[in-house]
Amino acid sequence: MDNAGTGKPVRHVLGLSGGKDSAALALFMRDRVPQMEYFFCDTGYELAETYEYLERLEAFLGKPVVRLNPERDFDHWLNIYGGYLPSQRMRWCTRMLKLKPFEHYVGEDPTMTYIAIRADEDREGYISTKPNITAVYPFKEHGIGKQDVLRMLDDCGLGLPSYYRWRTRSGCYFCFFQRKAEWVGLKENHPELFDLAKRYEKVDEENGIRYTWSQSESLSELERPERVAEIKRKQEDALRNARRRAPSEKLFQIFSETLNEEDDTEPCMICNL
Repeated sequence: MDNAGTGKPVRHVLGLSGGKDSAALALFMRDRVPQMEYFFCDTGYELAETYEYLERLEAFLGKPVVRLNPERDFDHWLNIYGGYLPSQRMRWCTRMLKLKPFEHYVGEDPTMTYIAIRADEDREGYISTKPNITAVYPFKEHGIGKQDVLRMLDDCGLGLPSYYRWRTRSGCYFCFFQRKAEWVGLKENHPELFDLAKRYEKVDEENGIRYTWSQSESLSELERPERVAEIKRKQEDALRNARRRAPSEKLFQIFSETLNEEDDTEPCMICNL
């Protein structure tokens, strides 16, 4: 299909995050748009489980997932931004490590980008504002919600990423959107990555300067045995209450919902879908 006025064929692209929704959308669109290009913005700070899931997904799609890497890494941009770690107010990591590589990949070609926001979500996503890029929301158009996504992944045999046992989001291992229980999960499942994340934090109590991933506490404070025990106790209490409310739901759904009760701020869609 040519784009009117340019003579260029319209490209169809679908970004994968390594999470459930974008994986389900890729499977949903596989036969509907055979010319679809699948890509993954690889920051270099992803979990090993994410790469493993993408490799499995490639086999189901029957074509490779293009890896897009930023020209400059996280440490470069951290220095440019004066040592300020990314936060909900300043999401420079998404802009520099995800969105810019995507825009470079698309260039000036007329492009339709397929976004994996479900029909049961009231969001539009974090996408490019370039005039040659048009966002499409197939799940919204077809009324596909969370239960449909889970069923789709189960039915085809792909299932969920293994990190969903302790984490509800894809993205960098040090993502500041992680809840407390997810930080504890990172420490228990990838202690070496937890230690690397700690090295980025700077706490100068004398001058009142705190550059930490979480506004309320540093990772050094969070990893104290008594604090870890408190976080896990609260999480277990929340899980028990959630099981009473919805005993038929799967563990992942219950775990996800209890974390959402802790903090309902949603991460950037280009990272987390």
